[in-house]
Amino acid sequence: MLQIQSHKEPFNDPEVAYSAIRALTRADAMGLLSQPFTRLDDSAIRELWAGMAEAGIGQAFRDELTWPAYEPGRLSSVLEKTIEALEQSPVPNREWRAIRDVLGLNLLTSLLSVSQPSARRYLSGVRRTPDAVAARLHFLALLVGDLGGTYNDIGVRRWFDRPRSRLDGDTPTQALGANWSPEDDGPQRVRSLARALVTFPAT
Repeated sequence: MLQIQSHKEPFNDPEVAYSAIRALTRADAMGLLSQPFTRLDDSAIRELWAGMAEAGIGQAFRDELTWPAYEPGRLSSVLEKTIEALEQSPVPNREWRAIRDVLGLNLLTSLLSVSQPSARRYLSGVRRTPDAVAARLHFLALLVGDLGGTYNDIGVRRWFDRPRSRLDGDTPTQALGANWSPEDDGPQRVRSLARALVTFPAT
């Protein structure tokens, strides 16, 4: 998970920092970053956009994904487009390994409602990931991206099995259920719970 320790201009602007961290944590959970970053600076964003380009994400606004001397308002706007593109773009060939490394195969296959032999075939590329499974995997990647700003890997795994009052006493695992779709009520409530952990940076 990303551990941001320092930042440079224009990332000292709270809105820019907030958008950049949200974009980077999602991309990290989706397996799009080749290395971890400890600084919010232009190299981190260049790496993010390079990973997106390699995965075929954000082509509609590719000309905006450069690094001139951005004004904070413009950079924040481009980063919000980046976040939206990431949200709408499953990349199972990247996400399988990234999420397996955080959750472990046992928890991951349980959450996805798939068998471990099938998961291993999807991981190796021997079989194509079915669309329904890819949608659930991408949802988990976004969920892990939200949680990654607060918890380490152990904390993320434990989060799924802790009863939550906002889920009527259920755990996130129970609220997801079996063979769920991201649009279902249970998963949406789980995502809302995770998003509540993503707070706006202090000024």
